[in-house]
Amino acid sequence: MTSKKRRQRGSRTHGGGSHKNRRGAGHRGGRGRAGRDSHEFHNYGPLGKHGFDRPEKVKEEVSTIDVRELDEDAALYAADDLAEDTEDGYRLDARDVVEDGHEADVVKVLGGGQVRQSLTVTADAFSDSARDLLDEAGGEAVLSDRGEERLADREDDTAARGEADREDADEDSDEEATSTES
Repeated sequence: MTSKKRRQRGSRTHGGGSHKNRRGAGHRGGRGRAGRDSHEFHNYGPLGKHGFDRPEKVKEEVSTIDVRELDEDAALYAADDLAEDTEDGYRLDARDVVEDGHEADVVKVLGGGQVRQSLTVTADAFSDSARDLLDEAGGEAVLSDRGEERLADREDDTAARGEADREDADEDSDEEATSTES
């Protein structure tokens, strides 16, 4: 007889609490994983943070529209004075047409669909395919002032990053030269 079993001699419930508790599986709340969706539900989520949050000052809210939508609805936009009907086709500003366009930081035209008529579209950014589709149809993709500024800022950042990389490379080569001399 094991020591625990020996110790339990003379005790009515052998460590089971009340005499009612060892009847069936009711005191346990069922057998095995029973009740995991109701009375034994554990709502433990993963702990800690994951990933990376970009700083608020560099986040951009981008609204997009496909050239297909611009092409299909150009006549409607002209009727609502959102586009200008010219001899060459339609001239429109994507910011006026896109939902929440005036609140967005950037309005970008994407190249989904086909362009059947000549459109001159002004926007902050264009995908390469959108630019190609507009040019093929005899239209034009015009960068807005905001888009020009954004492009210039990106070029400045790229140039600055390139300078920093060159300086790092120069420092590394200087360190290698001094270490080989000694």
